[in-house]
Amino acid sequence: MKKSNINVEVSLDESNIPEKIRWQADDHPSKDWQESKAVSISIWDPEQQDSLSLDLWTKDMNTEEMKRFYVNMLGAASNTVLNSTGDEFMSEEIKNLCEKLVEYLKIHQKRFIKNLIILIKNELFLNIL
Repeated sequence: MKKSNINVEVSLDESNIPEKIRWQADDHPSKDWQESKAVSISIWDPEQQDSLSLDLWTKDMNTEEMKRFYVNMLGAASNTVLNSTGDEFMSEEIKNLCEKLVEYLKIHQKRFIKNLIILIKNELFLNIL
């Protein structure tokens, strides 16, 4: 039986907040450690019929990156549900949610940029005075 390891290394600050996350996998084309800003691992407990989740992110990961990270994970879950169970309805529902969230993020990003431009213009105006 072949075995393969996936390693995750987390460096913490003095308050136990992740500062750096690295990962390495035996089957990854590069055997080098890869940098990451977040990791999310879910493990199924067959006895409890529940999952254990480990979610970590570095303090320099911004909220927009975090939102995209979770939308990407949901997209992957949509494919996994389809491939592992064949449940097209459940897969499509997750995919539809992802599409809805992507649109939300696009609108939110446009508002953020618009507000940032207004803030910059106001700051420039105040500097002129």
